[in-house]
Amino acid sequence: MEIQSPMKQMGYDRAIVVFSPEGRMYQVEYARKAVEKASTAIGVTFSNGVVLVSARSLQKLLVPESIEKVQKIDDHIGAAACGILADARVLIDYARVRAQVNRITFGEPIEIRALVRDISDRKQRFTQMGGIRPFGVSLLVAGMDGDPHLFETDPSGTLREWRAHAIGRGSKEARKVLIEHFKDGMTKEKAIELALKALKLGEKKLTSRSTEIGLVENGKFIGYDRNTTKELIKKFEK
Repeated sequence: MEIQSPMKQMGYDRAIVVFSPEGRMYQVEYARKAVEKASTAIGVTFSNGVVLVSARSLQKLLVPESIEKVQKIDDHIGAAACGILADARVLIDYARVRAQVNRITFGEPIEIRALVRDISDRKQRFTQMGGIRPFGVSLLVAGMDGDPHLFETDPSGTLREWRAHAIGRGSKEARKVLIEHFKDGMTKEKAIELALKALKLGEKKLTSRSTEIGLVENGKFIGYDRNTTKELIKKFEK
């Protein structure tokens, strides 16, 4: 959605609780722009799990492991963030607490949809109260509670489930690859290859230093270390 010039907005972006005459909420649109300009994150479901891959923007002398875009929420859930990573950290910490409260209260892992709905409800509340701003981050939440699930939650609090999806600055190009090559019931190896191929097209350049890979398989989340990542992206580094 195109953002109008400042003269046409006439101050409708000064408070989150104010709608423009066209029914738009500019603060939410600005938050979406933060996601659109961030490095790409991709999720792909396969026969018994979900793979998450993400590119991260790094500078010289920066320790790569200090920038976490793919993180564990619970034993069976992981998330890839795109946007303002400080906002992502707060939301992921919130999600971890909700997952543990459910485990302690009911003695079982939290359902993926219930957790994502909780995160989305929190995001949505931040679009209705004055004096605050929306979360400038989208999350791809991957998990298993019998079947593999991949959810997206955006800055407005909207929730969607996908079989494969991309968010961030390279999402348009990456989605073309996903739409063309995704197949239900893919193997883990094919899903990782497809995700990295889409990420390569979206970001143009991949290195083991700038790429993160996480995997939910058979109900367990695993984050790949740099050596494993390096082996997987060899063919895409050219």
